[in-house]
Amino acid sequence: MTKAHGILAAVLIAAGISLGVHRADSLSNHPTIKTVPVAKADSAVTRSEWVSLYDSLGLKKQGLSERAFYYAWFGFQKIKLDNPIMAIVDFTQSSRNKRLYVIDLLKKKVLYNTYVAHGRNSGNEFAEHFSNANSSFQSSLGFYKTLGTYQGKHGLSLRLEGLEKGINDRALERAIVMHGADYVSESFIKNTGRLGRSLGCPAVSIADSKKLINMLYNGAGLFIYSGDQHYLEKSSLLAGMEAVSGIHALGVSRL
Repeated sequence: MTKAHGILAAVLIAAGISLGVHRADSLSNHPTIKTVPVAKADSAVTRSEWVSLYDSLGLKKQGLSERAFYYAWFGFQKIKLDNPIMAIVDFTQSSRNKRLYVIDLLKKKVLYNTYVAHGRNSGNEFAEHFSNANSSFQSSLGFYKTLGTYQGKHGLSLRLEGLEKGINDRALERAIVMHGADYVSESFIKNTGRLGRSLGCPAVSIADSKKLINMLYNGAGLFIYSGDQHYLEKSSLLAGMEAVSGIHALGVSRL
């Protein structure tokens, strides 16, 4: 933990605010959590910190690309999270892989690494097509903030607010949520060679869903990445990244 994060944690504890995970039920029952700002995106400390965090968490060994992690880290500098958890979905990977990573930004630890589905019209084994349109049944890329929970046809489900206009801002309208699904399982992969697909939701396994939703509800961050060039050029949350970070077309420059 950095000195700044240590001071932040002490202030929050002194104020009687819990940074732990609360039981997820209805939105109206969720406690209010004060926002947790991350370091400024243009600081040299931030550039060195993301490299250190990526390495110390062993994310390369777990399959998360350096590029996906840095994009998530950079974008979340511009978003105040109410729950200091950052989740990354890496759609450059096969759906046969555990491509959902849940990271505690204060404790600096990987809380979960598991399977996640993409929309059925985004592709078969790999997600290759993305849309913000109703009835597209495709996944939407970009940055999200988690909201509250509800009980739906898939059981406990987590509402997601898309933060990028024209990219994922119809998430609530499209009912794009995190929920459990029986087609997200190792047995499904064994039988079909890939995970099952959703109607656009980042669906997870039934076994994992409740635990994940309890970690993420009420103001955590979610970033869905694919390396799609159109998204990278259009995203306002990633604007100015090359000038600040030294990230280049051929890879990430560790400055």
